[in-house]
Amino acid sequence: MGRDPPLEAPGSVPRRSPPSGGLPYRARIDDMMVDVDDAAATEEHLARVIGELCDRPSDLAEATKLSAESGLYAWWAPCAVFPDLPGHPNPAEPGVRLLYLGKATRLRTRIVSNHLARSGSSTLRRTLAGLLLTQESYRTRWTDRVVLVPDDENRLTAWMHKHLYLTTVHHPAPRTIERQLIERLKPPLNIEGATNGTARMTVQSTRRAYYDSAGPRPETPDLRRPA
Repeated sequence: MGRDPPLEAPGSVPRRSPPSGGLPYRARIDDMMVDVDDAAATEEHLARVIGELCDRPSDLAEATKLSAESGLYAWWAPCAVFPDLPGHPNPAEPGVRLLYLGKATRLRTRIVSNHLARSGSSTLRRTLAGLLLTQESYRTRWTDRVVLVPDDENRLTAWMHKHLYLTTVHHPAPRTIERQLIERLKPPLNIEGATNGTARMTVQSTRRAYYDSAGPRPETPDLRRPA
């Protein structure tokens, strides 16, 4: 499969370097003093957000330093990880490519407490677990949904720290622009907002495998009936 071309932000707005001593994925769109509902549809606004998301990715060890503000985030991986899936190379670090994009009302909570901790509250974790199910022999169980057993939650988190990287950008209303970013950047692990194709079918298949791995859903006792 041929590699996707490097990502380029639409328009001609250049990416800004992170401030000295700062983290690349803590970048902020400082001058976004515009009405979000209007700006989300403009090429200039998209260019600014894409430019920040496509800055040099950072190691997940720095994730606890993320702010509690709202924003968007992008996950990146070396090209050798899931090599059969497409993904645009990072312009600042061509050895890694885009895997997944999402929004958060609180960036630190979403990344640290959800994506790096609990499969029950992270679509990304469930998708990764499905892709790695056979390779890593992950085990699942039912709660109110299918989740990894505790030991395998820890193993998946360790795998993510070893193989994945992150960029983020603060944004006051990330929901207004998330779908446009998915349509423009085409991260292969996103289904919502993605176009039909081989990558989408692969991800759907692995998600089904993940859910099926826990077996049939246990019946819930009807507490209204007398014993």
